Amino acid sequence: MEFNDNAELDTSQVQDQRGSSGGDGEGPGGGLGDVIGGVLGGGGGGRTIGRGGIAGGGIGLVVVIGVVLYMLFSGGGDGGAGSVGGLLGGLTANGGGTADNASLEQECHTGADAASNDDCAVVAFVNSVQSYWKGALASSGSTYRNAPTVFYSGATATGCGQGTAAMGPFYCPTDKKVYIDLSFWNELKTQFGADNSLFTQAYVLAHEYGHHVQDLLRTTDKVGSDKGPGSSSVRLELQADCYAGVWAKHASTVPGPDGQVLITQITDTDISNAVATAGKIGDDWIQAHLGGGRPDPSSYTHGTSAQRQKWFEAGYTTGNAAACNTFQTASLG
Repeated sequence: MEFNDNAELDTSQVQDQRGSSGGDGEGPGGGLGDVIGGVLGGGGGGRTIGRGGIAGGGIGLVVVIGVVLYMLFSGGGDGGAGSVGGLLGGLTANGGGTADNASLEQECHTGADAASNDDCAVVAFVNSVQSYWKGALASSGSTYRNAPTVFYSGATATGCGQGTAAMGPFYCPTDKKVYIDLSFWNELKTQFGADNSLFTQAYVLAHEYGHHVQDLLRTTDKVGSDKGPGSSSVRLELQADCYAGVWAKHASTVPGPDGQVLITQITDTDISNAVATAGKIGDDWIQAHLGGGRPDPSSYTHGTSAQRQKWFEAGYTTGNAAACNTFQTASLG
């Protein structure tokens, strides 16, 4: 993966909260981390991948599809301690972290900085992915609205509950932000045994922004509290993988904030690494290898490793979001 040294970066699309402490409080009913264990079902371990989880799906990464999503889309909203209203009320009391982009603004100016500084590379990914979807949605008569990516350390309050590093990257549809503790890149390698190269990181973030696109298009309205191989949550996650592949197909032609192409090359090796990573974040692999149990298809929320690979490749091969028809197809692969 290579960047255009002269292309400008837009750090305003990132909110750096790593120096603040916005994650002390625990949301009503426990907070996001408490529901992760249930997502893996019999596989245990308390992790899920793919959607921004409870909050919105982490790239096939560790996304926690937990409680909030279920409450948002299964009608739970009576204002009690376990409801969306109760949860959001608690978050208001907890507050979020305070962003301070001074360091990013000082260090991240161009593609050359993205090539030499990991934080700046993430800024470049966010810029590229959002630029692509802005154009793609405009061409289809829809409007894309930028969603910031929040850098945090350890824990942070979000519009969807308490976010923690253990959840991995995730998207919160309530406040329309992507959240990531950047230590996840190391965990991706050490815990999942996956590649954590630059393009793999881009794939993870592109998956999360796929959830933002789904939110804007109201695709997330189709998600209920069902689990299993053909569930709506699995279809949502696989579509986000497919959307990540669509962006990857076009990434080397997408203009950055200043109109210059920001990413100049994505190699076959980059794509192979992303596909291999998708194979390490399926429900079946996680339950068997991280949960220490036998995969339980009835508890699946993100899809199998093979499915995640298939749908990323479908997006990349076609470069067409219309090919990401996970809610229309009878066979998810």
